[in-house]
Amino acid sequence: MSNTETVATLGENLSLKRVIERLRKPTDASSNVLVGPGDDSAVLAAPDGRFCVTTDTMVEGHDFKLEWSSAFDLGWKAVATNAADVAAMGAVPTSLVIAMGVPSDTEVRWLEGFVDGANAACESLAPRCFVVGGDLAASDKIFIAVTAFGDLQGREPVLRTGAKVGDIVAVGGTLGRAACGLALLQSGNADAINTWDDWVNVQRRPEPAIELGVLAAQAGATSMLDISDGLAKDAARIAKASKVSIALSRQALQGYEAVLEGAASWIDADAFAWVLGGGEDHSLLATFAADATLPRGFKRIGEVIDVAAEAGSDVLLDGQPLAELGWDSIWG
Repeated sequence: MSNTETVATLGENLSLKRVIERLRKPTDASSNVLVGPGDDSAVLAAPDGRFCVTTDTMVEGHDFKLEWSSAFDLGWKAVATNAADVAAMGAVPTSLVIAMGVPSDTEVRWLEGFVDGANAACESLAPRCFVVGGDLAASDKIFIAVTAFGDLQGREPVLRTGAKVGDIVAVGGTLGRAACGLALLQSGNADAINTWDDWVNVQRRPEPAIELGVLAAQAGATSMLDISDGLAKDAARIAKASKVSIALSRQALQGYEAVLEGAASWIDADAFAWVLGGGEDHSLLATFAADATLPRGFKRIGEVIDVAAEAGSDVLLDGQPLAELGWDSIWG
C-alpha cells in the first residue's frame, strides 16, 4: 500500500479499520475489557461496582506543536496524561477511548504512528490498560480527546479534600523536567536541545510512575492529585479543597532543582521556576498522616498547616506566600 494514503483518500471506515487493527488487545480472561473496539460501544467490567472516569483534551497549537512532537509522541502523551489522573485517585487504569479530529490530508501512517505510541505507553506505564474505542472526524487542526477508566479494586478513592493539619506533603515522581524540556524546545537552541534531550523527551513522552497511585492509597494517603499544571498551582488545589494551607520547603525541593541547573544555564532560565511551575511530568502530589511510612518513590517536601489567612496564600514556601505558578489550560 502507498505510504501517502490520507484520511480523505481512504475515508473514515477504512482509516478506522487500519487504526483498530494496530490496537493492543487483551490476551487473557482477567482483563476488564469484555468487548473491545469494533462495535458501537465497548463493554467493560467493574468488579467492585464502581469505576473511575476522567477526560482530557490536547489541541494542536495550544497543547502541542507538530514540529516538536511526532505522532508516536502524541499517542504516548495522550495515554500518560490520562493514566496519571486515574492513578491520582488510587485506581488502576483499565481502558481508554480516544476521539480525534484531523485535517483530511493527514496521512494514515500518521494515525498508525499515534496508535503505536498509545500502545507503547499502555504497555510500559499501565500494562492492564487498553484502548477500547473512539472516533475519527475531520478538523482544521488536530485535536485529541481521551476518556480513561480505572478500577479502584475495592479501595476508597483518594480525593483532594482529605488533607489534615499535620499531614506530610510528598511527591511521587520528578518535578520540572517536562517544563525544562518545553523551555529548551521554545528556545530554538539546537545544541541545548540535543545536549539535554533527556528533559526534552520527558516533555514529549512523560513517564509518570502510575503504580505509585495504588501504593499511596494502600499507605493511607489522605489526599492526592496529578501534578499536571505545576506544583504551586496543584498544591493550592489540595489546600482549597481541604480548607488547609500547605507549607513547602525550599531545601526539600533543591534536589529537583539541581538536576536542571545545567540545562537552565544554557538558555539563561530559572531552574527553580520549572520545579514550582512545571507540571507535565505528571507526578503525584499526596498527603499522608504524620506517622505514616511513605511508599518508596515518594519524597517529603512539606507539611499541611492551619489556614494561613494572615499570609494571604494557600501555599507557603519557607513561610512566605507562594503564587499559583503553573499552566492554565484556557489562558496558557
